[in-house]
Amino acid sequence: MKGLFGSFSKDMGIDLGTANTVVFVRGKGIVLQEPSVVAIDQMGGDMIAVGQEAKQMVGRTPGNIRAVRPLKDGVIADFDTTQAMLKFFIKKATANVRFLHPLVVVGVPSGVTGVEERAVRDAAIQAGAREALVIEEPMAAAIGAGLPVNEPTGNMIVDVGGGTCEVAIISLDGIVTARSIRIAGDEMDEAIVNHIKRTYNMMIGERTAEEVKMTIGSAYPPDHEEAMDVRGRDLVTGLPKTLNINSSEIQRALSDTVNAIVDAIKATLEKSPPELSADIMDRGIVMTGGGSLLRNFDKLVSSETGMPVHMAEEPLLTVVRGTGLVLDDPHHLEALRRRNRR
Repeated sequence: MKGLFGSFSKDMGIDLGTANTVVFVRGKGIVLQEPSVVAIDQMGGDMIAVGQEAKQMVGRTPGNIRAVRPLKDGVIADFDTTQAMLKFFIKKATANVRFLHPLVVVGVPSGVTGVEERAVRDAAIQAGAREALVIEEPMAAAIGAGLPVNEPTGNMIVDVGGGTCEVAIISLDGIVTARSIRIAGDEMDEAIVNHIKRTYNMMIGERTAEEVKMTIGSAYPPDHEEAMDVRGRDLVTGLPKTLNINSSEIQRALSDTVNAIVDAIKATLEKSPPELSADIMDRGIVMTGGGSLLRNFDKLVSSETGMPVHMAEEPLLTVVRGTGLVLDDPHHLEALRRRNRR
């Protein structure tokens, strides 16, 4: 009976990211993957749209509507909006299922403060969870990537998200050393916006910058030149303008942000015990998260560290898969409850 109940349980794992929220429901798998964006009516404070629909409104709303991202740098910046967004996603993920309120496991950056951690738990409880547990994103990502985290061997994970980059070395179900920096995909987009503004006196929006990053962005000098047209507003005339930019200049624009992430990886390796360093040299570094999809990022990390680098399968889903595996494993779940009681 317990197994039957578990197979239909709506207990869920949530990767509550700065850029995207992904929801795993036990017994169903990944059921929802939406941008962490909410559109709000400024007059009445009502939610007009959430997720993909709200993202389409970013930079295109009239004065009475505000499209916001309630999480900044991986943590809650607007509690009420985050709670409303979570409630919407939980309700959408558990539509047509009538069980008790779910147990929710939420991924958070390893560098969050106790106050920030409580805010995530409180938001999940007030959004309808019966119990809310938080798990460090690098631990969830390592579990989701299939690394043997419970063995006495060194596993290194680099999770480059939208708001934070998490670097951790894991062994025997624990994080041996970790570094969390609030530099990641969003800062890459901002670097592109600033480069075009500074170089061409043209303003582009966040969505355009993200499209440039994904289309011609690179962490390493590109093997062959690519170019694309970018539309924005001329800061001198105030009129619409189209600009042709190439991959080499975008690589240079991204270099400071990318190098800050590489420095965090090196700093974590420097703190690693020698035995675990030897393991990592053999096994390599595993990269996950949407930011790791930047072209040739793995090549740059391998070049700078001298270690093999592997991309996780479906890097955007690694953290949420890890939360799902925790829900299905009593050992992981009990260890997580102990960590949350501290």
